[in-house]
Amino acid sequence: MLIKTRDDGFVHPFPSEITPAGVYQQRRELLRLMAGGAAGAVLAGWAARDARASQVPRPGKLAALSGRVSPVAGASTDEKLTDYQDASGYNNFYEFGMDKGDPARNAHTLPTSPWTVSVEGLVKKPGNYTLEDLLKLAPMEERIYRLRCVEGWSMVIPWVGYSVAELIKKVEPLGNAKYVEFVTLADKKTMPYVSSRVLLWPYTEGLRMDEAMHPLSLLAFGMYGEVLPKQNGAPLRLVVPWKYGFKSGKSLVKIRFVEKQPATAWNIAAPQEYGFYSNVNPNVAHPRWSQATERRIGEDGLFAKKRKTLMFNGYEAQVGQLYAGMDLKKYY
Repeated sequence: MLIKTRDDGFVHPFPSEITPAGVYQQRRELLRLMAGGAAGAVLAGWAARDARASQVPRPGKLAALSGRVSPVAGASTDEKLTDYQDASGYNNFYEFGMDKGDPARNAHTLPTSPWTVSVEGLVKKPGNYTLEDLLKLAPMEERIYRLRCVEGWSMVIPWVGYSVAELIKKVEPLGNAKYVEFVTLADKKTMPYVSSRVLLWPYTEGLRMDEAMHPLSLLAFGMYGEVLPKQNGAPLRLVVPWKYGFKSGKSLVKIRFVEKQPATAWNIAAPQEYGFYSNVNPNVAHPRWSQATERRIGEDGLFAKKRKTLMFNGYEAQVGQLYAGMDLKKYY
């Protein structure tokens, strides 16, 4: 079989690299041992691995960052919050490693001050905004959002920040700005896995303008009443609660307003698996697993019954109208 390669030196990742390598190998080993009747030991090992990833010591209290209770519809829930330890110790941030515990172990090398975000493209007021500028741009709010990962796990996290729309209104997009592109820091000196070939760096994501302007789309500077931990995307990140977690870029350094749909990191790496929209849709399976159910981190064991995944991650009443008339299987 012939495989067409790109001319710019980028090597398409193997499936075992797209799925974190440890998980990929464990799944294969589990299947092999189940066939031989020896699955118990590997299941115990898998559970222990999850436990280790979620028990990373908290490195002391971070600076406080509180916000008023958000008046935005859908920005609160009575669901039990995920423990801080789990939310900060079990996550994806591939610039610091592909295992769930890697970011908490490795992200201490990330310098977060000084920090500047460049606003570029089709806007009347482009420029470089310091973190201090952005912190003063709008009142901080606490938003309690569900977060659903494409790999099948979920959390409930209290974020602190303000709607992306606040920044968009300040920089005044031009009439032909149809999309907003978000670019993450890619520094080989402080992010050891930026040299890996699993993705084409820097990590880039994007939203349609109406998605970015929706009140639920959040620029987050903190969580649990404190500034963001480095492994969670300090000093600021995007949070789009009705989309899979990989849409919410971390450690943002550039926000660009463009006319054409921007290329995004996972869509470049595996377009048959990760579409531009990436809305949480339990009726559309990932090519390698179902999206109909999820495992809430911290509240259940390996054999506990999973939750049913909700359309748009439970935010259908707030965002469903954005996609009226769209074929959500085609625009996955």
